[in-house]
Formats: sequence, C-alpha cells, structure tokens
Amino acid sequence: MNQETQYGFYFDSSKCTGCKACHIACKDRMTGLIRANDDNGSVANLPGVLWRRVTEYGGGNWGQNADGSFEQNVFAYYTSIGCNHCSEPVCVKACPTGAMHKRQDNGLVLVESSICIGCGSCARACPYDAPQLDTQRKVMTKCDGCYDRLADGKKPICVNACPLRALDFDTMENLKAKYGEGDGHIAPLPSSSITSPNLIVKKNPNAQSGGQVLNWSEI
Repeated sequence: MNQETQYGFYFDSSKCTGCKACHIACKDRMTGLIRANDDNGSVANLPGVLWRRVTEYGGGNWGQNADGSFEQNVFAYYTSIGCNHCSEPVCVKACPTGAMHKRQDNGLVLVESSICIGCGSCARACPYDAPQLDTQRKVMTKCDGCYDRLADGKKPICVNACPLRALDFDTMENLKAKYGEGDGHIAPLPSSSITSPNLIVKKNPNAQSGGQVLNWSEI
C-alpha cells in the first residue's frame, strides 16, 4: 500500500521508566472525544479500554554456585505501545464494512464509526491489541494519531506527555533520518513481518528478542 506520506512512532525503551504518563494522557484525550456529549463523561466510563499501553516485561533466574554464592540474570524493562498505523494493517483487511481504513494522505489507520458494526474482527486480527471496543456505543475505537493535533502542527499527546522524551512521532522519512532504522522489535512485541508497523524502537540494554503474539493481560 503506497502512501503519499506515512506517519509513525519512535520509542526509546532505554529511556522509558514505566510512569504511564503517555498512557493516561492518551486515555484522557480519547475519552473526552468519545464522551464529549455525555453528561457523565469521565475516564471511568470506559473501564479497561486503553489506546496506549505501558507494560513491564521481565524475567531471568537466580542460580547457586558450588561455593554457595549466587548469580542472577534477572531483567525488567518497559514498552509503550499504541496503534502503529501499519503499512499492511490486518485490522483493515479483517473489517467487513470498510469502517477500519488507512488514509492515503498520511497513512493513519482510522475508524469510520458511522459504518462500524462492532463485530470485533479488527481487534482479533491486530497483534498489538490496538482496536478497543466501546461497549456502550458498540463501535470500535483506536489511536487516531491525534490527527486534530497534527493539523495544528502539534505532536500526539502521548509524545508531549512523556517526561523522559522516550516517544516521538513524525513522518517515517523524518524519523529514520533522525534515529535510523532502530534495533528491531523487542519482546513482548510481535514480529514486524505480520503488519509492517510504522514503529522504530531503540532497545533497552536488557531487551529480549520479540516475535511472539502475546495477550497483553498476561504481561
């Protein structure tokens, strides 16, 4: 799928402290948009719906040596992931109505709520768990790349909310010129071959190889 312009994210796992400022800023904005005309509008009206997720990934073992001393290779690090506005979005392919679509002018993957039937096919297809169902309206929602902020020359709210500047957002051309190709996708991210995500990752020193499709609730 050729794009006139393709936007994407950069994430530096070596800087991320897991504070979830991006996660909260995203939810606050999106809930405000979705519940703008709801007298009871608040984050609590969409429990469990997260458009950007910060997760901790850890592992390793302790072992005892023959002399009674111990050694360990325990590790932990964070990932911050939303929609990657993929070049080959499986959510778009899975949508039976065309509600999930990829814009040709900027490459953002968006939902046309007026024709969404809330079937969940896109959510089941997406290995990043990006589409999130609004059970009250029975329509799918997802990260929209803060297209309204882009129109005003601003970065997405998650980027501006990060106190360590672990996130960035721009055209992929500009991101690659600034950060290079990155270090590949680290665990718990799935293989980039599935959807060709527009995401550049700088790995944490403790990062493990990615490639598995995991249930985020297990992390």
